[in-house]
Amino acid sequence: MTRLLVSVLDERRDPMFPARLNQPSLLTVEKIPQPSRGNKGSNILSPQNPDRQKQNPDGISPPVTDHGKMPNMKWSFTDSHMRLEEGGWARETTTRELPISTELAAVNMRLEAGVYRELHWHNEAEWAYILKGKCRITVLDVEGGSFIDDLEEGDLWYFPTGFPHSIQGLGEEGTEFLLIFDDGNFSEDSTFLLTDYLSRTPKEVLSKNFRVDQRTFDTLSQNEKYIFRGTLPGGLEDDRKKVNQSKYRFTHRMLKQTPIKFPGGEVRITDTKNFPISKTTAAAHVMINPHGLREMHWHPNADEWSFFIRGKARVTVFAANGNARTFSYQAGDIGIVPKNNAHFVENIGDEPVEMLEVFRASRFEDFSVEQWLAQTPATMVAEHMNLTGSRKEEFLKNLSKEKIAVKPPLRKVKSVPELRVCEEYELVC
Repeated sequence: MTRLLVSVLDERRDPMFPARLNQPSLLTVEKIPQPSRGNKGSNILSPQNPDRQKQNPDGISPPVTDHGKMPNMKWSFTDSHMRLEEGGWARETTTRELPISTELAAVNMRLEAGVYRELHWHNEAEWAYILKGKCRITVLDVEGGSFIDDLEEGDLWYFPTGFPHSIQGLGEEGTEFLLIFDDGNFSEDSTFLLTDYLSRTPKEVLSKNFRVDQRTFDTLSQNEKYIFRGTLPGGLEDDRKKVNQSKYRFTHRMLKQTPIKFPGGEVRITDTKNFPISKTTAAAHVMINPHGLREMHWHPNADEWSFFIRGKARVTVFAANGNARTFSYQAGDIGIVPKNNAHFVENIGDEPVEMLEVFRASRFEDFSVEQWLAQTPATMVAEHMNLTGSRKEEFLKNLSKEKIAVKPPLRKVKSVPELRVCEEYELVC
């Protein structure tokens, strides 16, 4: 939103001013980003897509620090093809949609209450995050132990490659979740499904294998069921008593972790240190307060695959050799940052940014630019940055040897007229 400039006095003369202070101004207009900055660029005369332009302001009018040619590192699930099924849906983002995402692929899936994602297994390991609602998962380990658990928003599961499993929606609304697979070329269409397998096996073999009459299999579905309606399960403990229980833990309560608090937000990290079975996927749940900053950093052990759950952010990716490109993100968007590429995540909105950082790695690792400089001899830092005098002293003094992963916004000094208005109308400014 761009606010047209008027004098403070004119606003105070408006009898509706106090009521309007917490509402969109009558002098507020929504501006469609145009490819211009200072004396460079110009407006667009050809047909435009205003909604897209407002979602991508840093692509339309990039910062002057952007330079060179870099691949696209952004995708929105809105642009992924929807597979509609009985009581649910699925959409995926793979190298087909986002070619640079070679390490990880993702599926966003919805199951209504009682609806199954049928019994199946994958070539890839599966890591999942519950976005909304509740579900029940089942998984069999290689020792014949069964693990059954109920999950809700903020919980995770991890199924190693080949481990057979299922998912079923619970509660009133069912569930919606994010699936991450440790291969960017993964596709849900290549899943090993129980119904598909049984329908491709001769009935006489099924009869021998399960020791029942062949006619038992006359009603088998000849098509995969994939997502379909079923009966809501009974109590969790009742189901657990009916199986040989696994000694392994395949689920984790990520949002119930005690967060690491920073001045600009908080972080929760889940990897093999606190979720041992998740050997190929590590993740961080990050909250960035309004106008805060996920600090300048890079990851040495894996590409970062990010999913934005809420808020608006911009990310500049530095790829060495003078190459940098800025991307704008909002809820439902996916971002990629290649391994060792430096970047930041800036909250450019008035609500918190909530995001997942996911990696094809057993451990979460990152390097902080500030911590690096703080732990480097001061003279070396100053001479690299051409710092002298008071600016040098101020910069070196403010460097933190401890990592501050999420930084607060800089405090802005308000003008005298603004402060007077706040005082007259008893506003918190």
